[in-house]
Amino acid sequence: MPWSRLKKSLVAAAIPITSAGLLLGGSPAANAAANPGPGFPAHYAAPYVETWNSPSAMASAQAATGLKYFTLAFVIAGNGCNATFNGTTDIGDAGWTNAINSLRASGGDVIASFGGASGTELGQACTSVSTLQAQYKRVIDTLNLTRIDLDIEGGALGDTAANDRRNQALAALQQQYAAAGRTLAVDYILPVNPTGLESDSLSLLNNAKSRGLNVSVVNIMTMDYGPSMDMGQAAINAATALHGQLGQIWTAKSSDQLWAMEGNTPMIGVNDSTNEVFTTANATSLETFAASHGIQELSFWALGRDTACASNGTLSDSCSGTPQSPYQFARTFNALTGNNGGGTEPVGRITGIAGKCVDVAAASSANGTAVQLYDCNGTGAQNWTISADGSLKALGKCMDATGQGTANGTKIQLWDCSGGGAQKWTRSGNTLVNPASGRCLDATGQSSANGTRLQLWDCAGSANQQWGLPS
Repeated sequence: MPWSRLKKSLVAAAIPITSAGLLLGGSPAANAAANPGPGFPAHYAAPYVETWNSPSAMASAQAATGLKYFTLAFVIAGNGCNATFNGTTDIGDAGWTNAINSLRASGGDVIASFGGASGTELGQACTSVSTLQAQYKRVIDTLNLTRIDLDIEGGALGDTAANDRRNQALAALQQQYAAAGRTLAVDYILPVNPTGLESDSLSLLNNAKSRGLNVSVVNIMTMDYGPSMDMGQAAINAATALHGQLGQIWTAKSSDQLWAMEGNTPMIGVNDSTNEVFTTANATSLETFAASHGIQELSFWALGRDTACASNGTLSDSCSGTPQSPYQFARTFNALTGNNGGGTEPVGRITGIAGKCVDVAAASSANGTAVQLYDCNGTGAQNWTISADGSLKALGKCMDATGQGTANGTKIQLWDCSGGGAQKWTRSGNTLVNPASGRCLDATGQSSANGTRLQLWDCAGSANQQWGLPS
């Protein structure tokens, strides 16, 4: 069964530290509710943030990547039917409340995830619909949430009585909030195989529908299958299988609506089944698939692991065990937010001579990948964010003048975003000028052939230096 054993071991290991450090925030009565947030766009990335780590993790990731949405892991029972972070930390903890307020002030927002692989799931701890509903409401109101996530796995998934209580309580809350003019989106994240959800997950979703619960997202844990396989393709296969399964439950929804109900959450790098490794290339493939099919959410386990380990192949709570730059998975998945209008910066294709698109060769996010012209195809390799800082970003990286060159003929490549002059571009009419060199973005040889490399060249106003940008 593909649920994450690492989550269970890491939460258990972290609880003593959390208890010593974060309970100082005070009792629920002593803490004000978080400020309201802006909510979520139609499509977004929201990786899981370990709430036993520092609340500053969200601000650090946002500063490095522009990521604006996060999923707080995990709300579980502490001392009976009592919602807490990780079984120990007050939901109104001042450190996390302040971090949420700062994120929301910058246009971002959070999801609270209930459950996970460790501790006691709230639906099991609260043995009546009314007490469970009261705990959910306390968390939602304290954190001023418009969206929650239910991570149901392990023994909790087979507890049909708890599943029924949970669905009744959440359906009633949705109705209450709707009557008050508020929205509560409810997502389920469930274990999956490449062939789709297993019967216990399908039973849970059918029960949700029967109880009148409006499920916004069915997010799947595309991790820990057991056998060795291409983890990117396995995630895509699972998403495709899920689409058909959702259609059998929500029969009135169109194909596009069913895709928009999906989320996808791999475990980045080395999985608990250490023969399975979700690579940066897998992330690019999955983001491209998600963007082209209209999947609502991409997430991953977990933000604190989004950096390289000292050695590849390591299973760790603090690094991925696969070659990557810091926050590379966050950058790659965050392209989904921009793909469908979630960000404030223009996002879309850049077109050039003969209507060809500016394209990242082979949709590779590796440093040094050629930036070229190619037939427009709507993939993530042609989806560019026009950033306010003057950079042009695709696949989580920046358009870059090779070797910080300034001479005519300097080739254009994809590279980790650094903020340097080689990655700055200003618009002058329909040309893109690199201020560090004073030269223009140019299609080599005035060619429009597929694979034509982009370069720096003296600005001439010619057709091969004219670019159409998203607005």
